[in-house]
Amino acid sequence: MTATPADLVLLGGPCFTADAARSWTSGVAVRAGVIAALGARDARTLIGPRTRVVELAGRSALPGFVDAHVHPVFGGAERLRCDLTAACDADEAVACVAAYAAKHPDRPWIVGGGWSMDQFPGAAPGRALLDAVVPDRPVFLLNRDHHDAWANGVALRIAGVDRDTPDPVGGRIAREPDGSPAGTLHEEAANLVGRHAPRLSEDDCLAALLEGQRHLHSFGVTGWQDAIVGAYLGYDDILPAYLRAAREGLLTGHVTGALWWDRNRGLEQIADLVERRAAAAAPASPRPGRGRMRAGTVKIMQDGICENLTAAMLDPYYDAAGRATGDRGHGYLDAALLTQAVTRLDALGFQVHVHAIGDRAVRDCLDAFEAAHAANGAADNRHHIAHLQVVHPRDVPRFRKLGVTATMQMLWAAEDGQMRALNKPVLGPERYAGQYPFGALCRDGAMLAAGSDWPVSSPDPLQAVHVAVNRVEPQAPPGTVPFLPEQALSLTDALAAYTAGSARVCHAESFAGSLEIGKRADLAVLDRDVFAAARSRIAEARVVLTVAAGEVVCED
Repeated sequence: MTATPADLVLLGGPCFTADAARSWTSGVAVRAGVIAALGARDARTLIGPRTRVVELAGRSALPGFVDAHVHPVFGGAERLRCDLTAACDADEAVACVAAYAAKHPDRPWIVGGGWSMDQFPGAAPGRALLDAVVPDRPVFLLNRDHHDAWANGVALRIAGVDRDTPDPVGGRIAREPDGSPAGTLHEEAANLVGRHAPRLSEDDCLAALLEGQRHLHSFGVTGWQDAIVGAYLGYDDILPAYLRAAREGLLTGHVTGALWWDRNRGLEQIADLVERRAAAAAPASPRPGRGRMRAGTVKIMQDGICENLTAAMLDPYYDAAGRATGDRGHGYLDAALLTQAVTRLDALGFQVHVHAIGDRAVRDCLDAFEAAHAANGAADNRHHIAHLQVVHPRDVPRFRKLGVTATMQMLWAAEDGQMRALNKPVLGPERYAGQYPFGALCRDGAMLAAGSDWPVSSPDPLQAVHVAVNRVEPQAPPGTVPFLPEQALSLTDALAAYTAGSARVCHAESFAGSLEIGKRADLAVLDRDVFAAARSRIAEARVVLTVAAGEVVCED
C-alpha cells in the first residue's frame, strides 16, 4: 500500500531536531500539518506529484522558535502607531513624533512607544521636547521596556498631573526643580496618564495581534507565551483578541497566555483568574491544525528595572560618587503576599511566570516556589522566572533543586551603552560583574527557556542566540571584549533553549519544540548552516522560510 504523499519535503541540508539527544537529520517530510518522516531516504519516499520540495542547498532547518516571554499585541500596536524603535538618538525620536503627528492630523492623541532611555540625559526625556513638535494634542509614549512613559504638557494637564500630584505607590514622577512634572513617568506613575489615553478598539486589538504574529513569523517564531494578557499601561484586556483570532482561524502560532496579576488587588482576584482560564479553553479554530490558545499561566511582575532603581535588590544601589544609598528598589508584592499568591495558584494548577530583575526579587520568587512545593507537594506546573539580570550566587542552584525554569532574554547579556551608562554606576562592580548568569545556570543543570520580551527588544531569536554564544552585541566590531564570557552558552544549548526549552515551559513539548515524527510541523529554514559558520557571524543568519503546522506563514 502506497503511503499518502507529503505536502512539503525539505532535503539537501542539515536539520537540527532539538530532540532530547540534540540530534541532526538530513530531511523532513510534512503531511497534514505534522511531521511524517525524518531523514532524506524516508522523506524522499513521500514525494508525490503535488509535493513541494525545498532543496536546502547550503541552508539549514530547525524547529520553529518558541518565544517564552513576548508581547505580540503590544509590539504589533506599536508598529501600527507612533513607532520610535528605529530612532538612534533623541533628535531622531522627536523627529519620528513630529512626522507621525503631521501624517495623522485627525488623531486626538499621539500614542505609541519604543524610545530608549540611554538616548536622553538622565534617562528621562522632558515634556518640552514633545511640546515643541506637538503643542496642541496629548502625546503618550512608552519606552522600549514599557516601564516608563514620556508625556507632553497637554497629556499631563488632561491627567491632572502637576507639582502637587504625589508619587503613586510603585511609581515615580520625574520632576523639574520646582516640583512640576518633567515629562517622564516611571512604573506605576505611567498609569496616571495612560488611563486617559484612547484604548484600542476590538478590531484594532485584533489587527495588532495579527501584525505581531506576522512579525514573529518573519523571524521563524511559531509559538509563544504572551507575558501580559490583561489590562496594562493604557491597554485593555487582550484576551478577547486572542479568543477571536482562534475562533476565526486567524491564529497560526500556538499560544500560552499569561494572565496578568493586578498588583493593585490581592488574593481575591484568583477567582477571576480561574474564570478567565476556563474562558480561554472554549474557542476552537474552524480550520483544523491552525493555532491554538490556552491560558493556564499567571504573570506576576515582582519588581522593576535597574535603570530607574526599581529592581528589588538585596543590597543598596550606589550613587554617582560610588557610595551606597539607602535605596534597595522595591518588590511590587511583599514577600508574604507573593508566597500566599504562588501557593494558591500552584494548588489550582496554574503555572506562575514572574518578572524578576534584581537579586532580592529573584530570591523572593524562589522562596515562594519553595513554600508552594512544601504546601502542595510536587506538581508539573513548570513555574518560571524571566529576565534574571542579577542573581545571587547562592540562588543559582535553587533553580535546579526547585524545578524552576530560567527564562532568559539572551539579547540583553551584552555590554551596551545603556548598561554602561545606567547600570554600571548604580549596581557597583560586584553586581555588575554577575549579570545574566546564564552559563552558571546551565552548568548547574537548570532548565532553560528563552524569550525576546519584544517590543522591549528585537524578536529575532538569531540575534539573541548570537549574544548568548558571544556575549557581545550583534553589531559589535571585531575585537570587542565579551561581557562576562564565562556566562556564555554553547550554540546547541542556546538553540535548544529557544526551541525545546521554551516549548516545555509552555506545556507544548508534546507537539512542538523539536522535529519528531507526529509533532506539529513547525519549522524555520535559515539562509545558512549556523553550526558550520564562525560563531562571530551567527547574527548575520536570516530566516527565509517559516512553516507553522505545515502551512507556510512567511517566505523570503
